[in-house]
Amino acid sequence: MPLLNTITTPYAEAFLQLSEAAGDTDEVVAQARELLSLWKESPELREAMASPVLEVETKKAAISKLFGDQVSPTFLNLLMLLTDRQRIGYLDAVLERFLDLYRDQNQIALASVTSAEALSDEQLVRITEQVKAVAGTDKVEINSAVDPALIGGFVLKVGSKVIDASLSGQVRRLGLALAKVS
Repeated sequence: MPLLNTITTPYAEAFLQLSEAAGDTDEVVAQARELLSLWKESPELREAMASPVLEVETKKAAISKLFGDQVSPTFLNLLMLLTDRQRIGYLDAVLERFLDLYRDQNQIALASVTSAEALSDEQLVRITEQVKAVAGTDKVEINSAVDPALIGGFVLKVGSKVIDASLSGQVRRLGLALAKVS
């Protein structure tokens, strides 16, 4: 187990157990996704919370003010515990691990789709059906992203399986095929 998982897994497991005991797991999962998104989009917040210069009590006051009425008491307790133990800099890793454990426990397949432009609702439905077939489960979670460098099409990742239906992928494969011929 990598070092980061050694640090994050106990927090994530305890957080999942406590949210289940409180009966607010679905709410906490939604809050974890929102906070994780905010955490990734705000380098200033990440740097401030990871800074050894700021005192623990100052960080806790900031967390309480920022998130106190936005998250469940279970979630707020996790944030305070991570702050007390000087682990708040690992919040993103703890939340990612928490979401992984939640998906494993509920047999939810995670897929990521990267497309050249934003997908329509109809396209997402068709891709979701493909993911269900590949993953062998009816429960799927899809993270989508846009990468104009793909030129057209999409790249779908489900576990270790990758389906590259992008134009840039086709060009790359064509170039490799031409290189073998010459």
